[in-house]
Amino acid sequence: VQLQASGGGLVQPGGSLRLSCAASGRVFSINTMGWYRQAPGKQRELVATFTSTGTTNYADSKKGRFTISRDNAKNTLYLQMDSLKPEDTAVYYCNLRQRPSYVYWGQGTQVTVSS
Repeated sequence: VQLQASGGGLVQPGGSLRLSCAASGRVFSINTMGWYRQAPGKQRELVATFTSTGTTNYADSKKGRFTISRDNAKNTLYLQMDSLKPEDTAVYYCNLRQRPSYVYWGQGTQVTVSS
């Protein structure tokens, strides 16, 4: 399985970005895709996940400003980020998990929030 993330960039505080992650290869119909991020000097942290059956999970601090969605037919995951803050600056990684215990990571896309 390969994950290709895109959509990162430089945005001013208060702006929006939409990230995409396209999965290809042997993607099973039942899986969980998610977004994680890692800021400089910090550990990678959960942003949100979305199961193929429709269940979403957000890190508490991301609720309200971030919206995760997916298109199962295209095996594509999205992250709409609104009202961005400088502390949202990080490399955002796409993740896919499927049984029995496969875990895949994308290459990451840089998001920089700065004026």
